[in-house]
Amino acid sequence: MRGLRSRLNSYRRAELRRLAIASGLAMALSVSPLSLQSARAQMASLVADQVLIEGAGIVARGNVVLYFDGIRVTASAVEYNSVTGALTISGPITLTDDNGSVALADAAELSPDLREGVLESARLVLNQQLQIAAAEINRVDGRYTQMTKVIASACQVCLNGPSVPLWSIRSQSVVHDEEARRLYFRNAQFRVIDIPIFFLPRLSIPDPGVRRATGFLMPDLKWRSGIGTGIRLPYFIAMGDHADLTVTPLVTNVTTTLELRYRQNFRMGAINLAGAVSRDSLVPGTNRYYLFGDGAFDLPGDLGLSFSRQVVSDSAYLSDYGYSGAERLNSSVALDRARRDQLIHADIVHWQTLRADEIPIADQLPLDQAGFVYEQRFQPGWLGGEGIFRLSGDAYQRASGVDVLGRDQGRLGVALEWRRDWFLASGLVASADTALTLDRFTIADDSSYATDQTRTTQALGFGLSMPMARSRGGATEILTPMAQLVWSGQQGPDAANEDSRMVEFDPANLFDLSRFPGTDRIETGLRANLGLTWARVEPGGLSYTLAAGKVLRASDPGQFSAASGLDGVSSDWLLAGQVQMGSDLFAQGRLLLADDLSLTRAESMINWQAEDFQIGLGQSWLIADPAEGRPDPINEITLDADYQFNENWSMGLGARYDAQGGALTRGDLGTRFINECVVVDLSVSRRLTSSGSVTPTTEFGFSVGLVGIGGAGGVKSRRCSG
Repeated sequence: MRGLRSRLNSYRRAELRRLAIASGLAMALSVSPLSLQSARAQMASLVADQVLIEGAGIVARGNVVLYFDGIRVTASAVEYNSVTGALTISGPITLTDDNGSVALADAAELSPDLREGVLESARLVLNQQLQIAAAEINRVDGRYTQMTKVIASACQVCLNGPSVPLWSIRSQSVVHDEEARRLYFRNAQFRVIDIPIFFLPRLSIPDPGVRRATGFLMPDLKWRSGIGTGIRLPYFIAMGDHADLTVTPLVTNVTTTLELRYRQNFRMGAINLAGAVSRDSLVPGTNRYYLFGDGAFDLPGDLGLSFSRQVVSDSAYLSDYGYSGAERLNSSVALDRARRDQLIHADIVHWQTLRADEIPIADQLPLDQAGFVYEQRFQPGWLGGEGIFRLSGDAYQRASGVDVLGRDQGRLGVALEWRRDWFLASGLVASADTALTLDRFTIADDSSYATDQTRTTQALGFGLSMPMARSRGGATEILTPMAQLVWSGQQGPDAANEDSRMVEFDPANLFDLSRFPGTDRIETGLRANLGLTWARVEPGGLSYTLAAGKVLRASDPGQFSAASGLDGVSSDWLLAGQVQMGSDLFAQGRLLLADDLSLTRAESMINWQAEDFQIGLGQSWLIADPAEGRPDPINEITLDADYQFNENWSMGLGARYDAQGGALTRGDLGTRFINECVVVDLSVSRRLTSSGSVTPTTEFGFSVGLVGIGGAGGVKSRRCSG
């Protein structure tokens, strides 16, 4: 027993001596000239298998971990010389600083604070992306890392693969400024598969971890029919932490173009501006341009202010250069506030048409519009249910002063609505809806209407529904038949129809008191709205919904066009369905069928998303209707698909097919290759337009992004086989 106690005491004394020596080395490292000048010295931490005092120094060996002031060093051995104050470190060495940079070396000699010294046969890894191999690395002032005979790349080299990286930068020397977070190359040579491509005597790039830094972004090669071939070379200018400007020149044998984009964030909002100006041979002697801008701001009182500005020099410019496929542009300013029981919205909008058939008569179109709505919900006391008070107005102005063709119109209206539900015996649900409106119209430049006219309307509806539910096989089914009887009347003449020219019949408005989308028209007469819905939800996340509906009228008021499906005494049959399977599959469709089963409208879409592919397919069919300005039927099919072949390769496809005309109106094909060090995009698109103002165009695009340079991001490092 005494021998055991003696051995334990000896072991404890050895451990205490080892801890004392380690603490002595840690204190020696912390009491450096730098720390003595500091207001408070920081203690170093040291962990090692063995710590010894040898002569004038202290030696730590085996799994050494040294930490001081945000810098961590792991090594095989560390020797501290108390006379010179130097640390001699034997590798393999890993040095990680507080910016996340990692340096690997075979040997090093560093100052006690680890911020100055030399690393031999070293490699620097920045942001786990860019690797810089150097014959020697010098750390200076804890800020600068100087490297000589450098090879920089983000590409991984496998033993059983090519012996050189896909791309690399060879440089005589490189300085990494950790405070400015930039790399400065001297006599840099860019190589692809070790083949020199170009030489730069000076090159400066941001640290890979920097998300915003002034400098050139990766260029892309662009060819577009009518424009020719050119290289877009974006230059990004960081204007503080919250604003930036991107300037992109594009020069071909046809055009000289300067593209601009400005973004700025504010404490309460943000703005975004994009535009371009061109001189080309397509429209000689003219400056062509466009400007798109938008912004949104939060104002006191839960108000939101938003605006947009869209302007273009001529109708073909956007399509010629591929900036946008829009056929009408709008500039607007809007004020909004939405609360639980209140809605406020006001806007002013100016439109610019680019359609060839509308440009000659642009002064006869209501391109200047304004509107507002104030809506307040309330509980009307003893009546129960919910009431709505609404004050609204709108105005439409045309540039023409010609009678009828230059009509201007304004409206100011007030409405009061009320709705209540009653839950009766046997699950029957009864409902009542009522609405009263008063509108005052002012009409100018149209002798077919009185200058000032007043309209009042009343609507009353009673409905019954009986939701029935059952569970079978773990699934829940709900069947709901519904019926509603509605009467609405109008006193006063109709004003001009500015906002209710196109009406859609769908499950969302089957039981509305009026199915017109605007306020210039109110649905009138006595009618019965009939509907039936069936829904099934299965435990695995699969759900189905089917709906059918029809409107029967006492008489035809002649308010609706044939394409709406609501014309006549008996409306078309409305059929709609939806299928959803988690987030993998979603499909929905809607049909309008006449009593003779002829098709009025058909819309459908399906989206299927799996682990490695996504496909979306849409179809739209609509009969011709001159009342809606559509002399020919519409029959279109759209396709959008993406497929991920593997971790590196993916492809995307998009198309729009005009089945009525038998022609492809849009086609897009793109492919992408991405690995740990490069991102390559190749695309081709073909556009055909129905506006008549521009000719069909084809565009090819090619861009290469280098991971670690210019902000490109790649996949994780590939696995080396063998």
